[in-house]
Order: sequence, then C-alpha cells, then structure tokens
Amino acid sequence: MQEEIVFFGHANVQSLHTRTVEITKEQHLTLRGDCIIGVSADKSCADIDETIKHKLARCNTFVRIEIVVGNDVYSISGSGDERLTLQNKHDIVIRKTNFVCPRTLSVKCDRASSDIPRRMIKALQDPTTKGIFRLTVE
Repeated sequence: MQEEIVFFGHANVQSLHTRTVEITKEQHLTLRGDCIIGVSADKSCADIDETIKHKLARCNTFVRIEIVVGNDVYSISGSGDERLTLQNKHDIVIRKTNFVCPRTLSVKCDRASSDIPRRMIKALQDPTTKGIFRLTVE
C-alpha cells in the first residue's frame, strides 16, 4: 500500500538532525526545527489512510519512505511498531531509534535528515519547491 504526502520547502530548512526526519502541516519553521525538511504538508499522521495505519501498527511491517524533490528521489527504510498511535494532527516524524510518540510514523529507519543529499536540501530551502513524501508499507 502506498500514500503520498505533498509538502513545500522553507527558507529555514536545515536538515541537520542525526536521528529524525520530519514534515509538518505548519507553515512556519524556525531554525530550531533542524530535522524538518518541509512545511505546509497536506497530511499528518492523523490523516494517513486507516488501512495503512493498521499495517504500520505491526512490528513486522517494512516501511519505505521516498522523498521526491524534482527529479531527485531519496529512499529511507524503516519499520512499523505496535506502539504507534498515529494521532498527531500536525506532523509526521520518522526515527532511527525506537522512540514512539503520537507524531511517529516509523521507527528503526536507516537514515535521518542529516543524510539527505545537500542538493535536495538546497532545493527545499526555496518555499516554492514542492516535495513528495511517498510512504509504502509491505
């Protein structure tokens, strides 16, 4: 199953965090949000399709996230977890660790925001740049 979340860049995108990647429905971003790669997302954890949420709430679920910016695609692999609630109405966070909160979509991911190619991040520093956060669960 697959779902796509559209988001946009922001001048303050830094993508420096070594353990997480985040997109948010919020329109504003401060420099403190160093894991955030996009704003004005059209979905949050709470908006994810219920069938996908059900699959994400299993430890044996393989999760693939593709971040698409222009012609560039960056893939991240992670896992589901039975502790996921997927209730946050503003954000989506994927994590290298197994920490879970209502904003968490996937745990045990193999990459974080600091790993995303700088060319993609530079593009995402332009507020007119559209990105896609493509979620696939298997």
